[in-house]
Amino acid sequence: MFPACRYSLQARRCVGALKAVQAEHVAPQVCSTRSSSSTLSRITTHYSVYPRDKDPRWEGVEMERFADEADVVIVGGGPAGLSAAIRLKQLANQHEKELRVCVVEKASQIGAHTLSGACLEPTALSELIPDWKERGAPLNTPVTEDKFSILTEKYRIPVPILPGLPMNNHGNYLVRLGHFVRWLGEQAEELGVELYPGYAASEDVFERGMELHAKVTLFGEGCHGHLAKQLYKQFNLRGNCEPQTYAIGLKELWVIDEKKWCPGRTEHSVGWPLNRNTYGGSFLYHLNEGEPLVALGFVVGLDYTNPYLSPFREFQRWKHHPSIMSTLEGGNRIAYGARALNEGGFQSIPKLTFPGGMLIGCSPGFMNVPKIKGTHTAMKSGMLAAESAFSKITDENLQSETAGLYIPEYEEAFKKSWIWKELYSVRNIRPSFHNYFGLYGGMVYTGIFYWILRGKEPWTLKHNGLDADQLKPAKDCTPIEYPKPDGKISFDLLSSVALSGTNHEHDQPPHLTLKDDSVPVAQNLAIYDGPEQRFCPAGVYEYVPLETGDGMRLQINAQNCVHCKTCDIKDPSQNINWVVPEGSGGPAYNGM
Repeated sequence: MFPACRYSLQARRCVGALKAVQAEHVAPQVCSTRSSSSTLSRITTHYSVYPRDKDPRWEGVEMERFADEADVVIVGGGPAGLSAAIRLKQLANQHEKELRVCVVEKASQIGAHTLSGACLEPTALSELIPDWKERGAPLNTPVTEDKFSILTEKYRIPVPILPGLPMNNHGNYLVRLGHFVRWLGEQAEELGVELYPGYAASEDVFERGMELHAKVTLFGEGCHGHLAKQLYKQFNLRGNCEPQTYAIGLKELWVIDEKKWCPGRTEHSVGWPLNRNTYGGSFLYHLNEGEPLVALGFVVGLDYTNPYLSPFREFQRWKHHPSIMSTLEGGNRIAYGARALNEGGFQSIPKLTFPGGMLIGCSPGFMNVPKIKGTHTAMKSGMLAAESAFSKITDENLQSETAGLYIPEYEEAFKKSWIWKELYSVRNIRPSFHNYFGLYGGMVYTGIFYWILRGKEPWTLKHNGLDADQLKPAKDCTPIEYPKPDGKISFDLLSSVALSGTNHEHDQPPHLTLKDDSVPVAQNLAIYDGPEQRFCPAGVYEYVPLETGDGMRLQINAQNCVHCKTCDIKDPSQNINWVVPEGSGGPAYNGM
């Protein structure tokens, strides 16, 4: 079996036995992430850095696993993975073929790790499930009003949204994406798809589990996936594209005064509190979910340069703008979360196929950045992969040169699809912000070249390179003084993280690993004043004094992690490696 097609996971039928084995054999951790470096204790104890054959905790543990066979294994139960699963079973039923499709999802429930704005363009949904309205899809809020503005510290400058511009949302729906994903899971199960929530797919797991062997594996882990990172290197999938560039998106749900509630209204803004050379913006959506609910969020491009910038605190500061605060006053915040977003677009699309597998959805990165939408493209990519895989799997005369099927037809179909055309047309909008005028130069470019030429200009702009390379040394930057949260509109970090419901078993090796335990203090703290304690939206990283009082050490609070992957992306030393934790760990989002 080709290695890329073989990943370990637990199967429901053997959970009880495996838990017993784990409890019997796995010794307590050798050291805590909070141990002092002065006693030479390790920060990182994960097997990916500290091999099991050198770890006394695993001495004598029998690692034999049960094995099972499937036709297709899909890693990730998000919009892309579930759309692929549904399409595969639709085709199997249509052609009267037996096809075993298994979806593995690390969240405890389908949709529990899903976070997005979200303003959904229903194009792919209508192709996949034409009768989605009759089936009760939770698209309850059609967009009725669009607003776009530039913010200064005290004022809001309205900007007209002309027909054809990316921010025109006529025909779209405001949704709670986690609820939509859960509904997709229900549709998949009705068709016979096997769903395994709570089981994290990795090259190995922290407890003995089951191996699923498949003819082809679809990787739909979401942005900056743990397995996709390995596949990019193993198969050189990024050899002919630009590096991916990212943003971090932070989101809250509020119940507001009903008098201020306008179901169907979308509000987007750029400008304050960010300066013109820091890419970012905000959204505020009025949802029709049976109560006066609004979803609001703030996005910051991770190519920012000032190590003192805190995306979380910029978000909290933004809420105090008069045009935003007037909506939130008297309301109640009920949820918080964060995740990274792909922003590389067309220029950063990797090779999508390799022997035994395919990349789908936000794993390779198909977000339309100026639209701030990627669900429709993720779903369509899963459908294209499913159609390409089905024809190969069911070809009785197929002679494969590899144990795992190689399906280049998927990439060919992708380049002929509307995803390719859509991403190509907006390819220059995000990199156009890399100019002296920053935000304003990018807006002028969008107005002239996109609105008039629709992306047909005969050139393609480039990004600035890896986000991790963009930070300037702290000595060259001005510290940012953020106001204290008032506990009514703005809040502190830890009370926010509590609303995410995130949790991890305390006795597992921390999944936030360091390639070299000495780098954080010697480089990140010394040169950049410890930016990980500011770019993390969950308070995972702290620099604290050594017990001896003669220096600092990095403390990793892994239980706080909301799986946004920002640390892995933005770390200027590229020393942090986010790996998948035990299944069911992480945030417990409810319709985020």
